[in-house]
Amino acid sequence: MAQLWGGRFTKATDKLVYEFNASIGFDQRFFKEDLQGSRAHVRMLAKQGILTEAERDDILAGLDGIEADVESGKLEITSEYEDIHSFVEANLIDRIGDAGKKLHTGRSRNDQVALDMRLYTRSQVLYTEIQINHLLHTILHIMEEHTETIMPGFTHLQKAQPITLAHHLGAYFEMFRRDELRLQDIYNRMNYCPLGSGALAGTTYPLDREYTAELLDFYGPTENSMDGVSDRDYLIEYLSALSTIMMHLSRFSEEVIIWNSNEYRFVEIDDAYSTGSSIMPQKKNPDIAELVRGKTGRVYGALMSLLTTMKGIPLAYNKDMQEDKEMAFDAMDTTNGCIQLFDGMLETIQFNKDNMEASAKNGFTNATDAADYLVNHGVPFRDAHSIIGQVVLYCIDRGIAIDDMTLDELQAISPVFEEDIYEAISMDTCVNKRLTVGAPGKEAMEKAIESYKEYLAE
Repeated sequence: MAQLWGGRFTKATDKLVYEFNASIGFDQRFFKEDLQGSRAHVRMLAKQGILTEAERDDILAGLDGIEADVESGKLEITSEYEDIHSFVEANLIDRIGDAGKKLHTGRSRNDQVALDMRLYTRSQVLYTEIQINHLLHTILHIMEEHTETIMPGFTHLQKAQPITLAHHLGAYFEMFRRDELRLQDIYNRMNYCPLGSGALAGTTYPLDREYTAELLDFYGPTENSMDGVSDRDYLIEYLSALSTIMMHLSRFSEEVIIWNSNEYRFVEIDDAYSTGSSIMPQKKNPDIAELVRGKTGRVYGALMSLLTTMKGIPLAYNKDMQEDKEMAFDAMDTTNGCIQLFDGMLETIQFNKDNMEASAKNGFTNATDAADYLVNHGVPFRDAHSIIGQVVLYCIDRGIAIDDMTLDELQAISPVFEEDIYEAISMDTCVNKRLTVGAPGKEAMEKAIESYKEYLAE
């Protein structure tokens, strides 16, 4: 078919060049956004007297018909068209004649695609925020149920100090809350309308860009027409936010994988979110967590691809920017899918409380509290550290926990120990005497949970 830009050319584009240049295979994804932008544009043109009301109504009816026929399957978006903009305009002209040729008045494909990508990304930002918000509710629900579920906290993947499951998951609540706030920041920064920027220098037509922006629920028009057609910062920011979300999901997945192992047995993953082995009948594999962890690199790749594409582009629009779509679309689909699947897995997971507490007790996680006990009885901290180091070695040699030592055994290492040492190093005491803001003590966690509820209720 003849191209919308073909007047300047005297022969057809080489077939391979045409296919290499075409974007219809992926930009058809924002078919509805293209229609949405065109409807706003034609309404603005009529308001400004650039089109008649009759022409406006004909164009709007034609766009409605195209949308209905595509949705019903009567009209197919095919590779016959170079891009989604050409598909819509060519079909509009076929249906309503000369009035359809006026749709593009005061508009360039540069500001048109800039608008379509911004509208699509804006909707995806909102969708991702909804998914993250649901995940936050899931995490908070688990926290409420497990303020007294004791488990070991880790540094260097070694047991460090006793905490609660609520405290551990609270760290992920903080991560995903930051993710949600980042998405809100991105939305507020990107929500300005590039339509009316033209190819790069605006237009001589008396466009009302504020009215167009209002029709499309933007805060206002972009302030510079060159930046309007060539800005993809908002998409880079969104891909960066998606990469951070995937990093958080991957960290959480790694822990679920470890907790699911035979050595830990902290969790039981629901059958609906795990698979078996084709050869080993005893296996129950944490495939969802592993795939989330694995797909993280895929999203990182999209971010690096777009950063690399944009780094050498002079103002204003260049065809390189067509590369902003395919990998970005994949990253959006991947991240949103991973959030939903991880959320479902987390909602149905079972936590083995007894195994968690036993692991904390048998990992010397109360050693720090034993040292603090000595300090509170007048022993300098450095000496207390050394004494408890000897206690731990004694326990390792005998395969016991500190709690299992008799008072005579403890006093043989240091006469400072008294009967109250056992209460001081009990798991409950170790956790619940930590009441500073952000600590795992029950009172501190209940305050944190209330603040999280208030956040989600806003």
